[in-house]
Amino acid sequence: MASTLKLEIITPEGPVYVEDVEMVTLPGIAGQFGVYPQHLPLMTQMVPGEIIVRKEGRDTFFATGAGLIEVTAARVSILTDLAVQADKIDEAKAEEARQRAEARLREKLSDEEVATANAALARSLAQLNVKRHFHR
Repeated sequence: MASTLKLEIITPEGPVYVEDVEMVTLPGIAGQFGVYPQHLPLMTQMVPGEIIVRKEGRDTFFATGAGLIEVTAARVSILTDLAVQADKIDEAKAEEARQRAEARLREKLSDEEVATANAALARSLAQLNVKRHFHR
């Protein structure tokens, strides 16, 4: 039985992380879930939150936006609009983005503009949560 699985995290800018890992914890639409090698096939939505990657017994943390997750027995593929490793998050920029999104939501907006502002708010909050609560 395989002891690792291939993890691919892809954003519109290109691959962010492509490695063989021991496990990955993901923020799915129904809640956090873990994937080990030989997992049953699955396709689901990902919500903004935290990805935890275990490789060689060490955890790496990513803030993530919304996206799609495809799981097979040997691979996890993630397509997302945001994936930033915790140690690369600029807390000041994320806080500015949060404030801009919250200010935008106080304006009179169309439904599409509200959705865009809410998505920006969720991405900035995911980054701030990962940076502040888990990885000081």
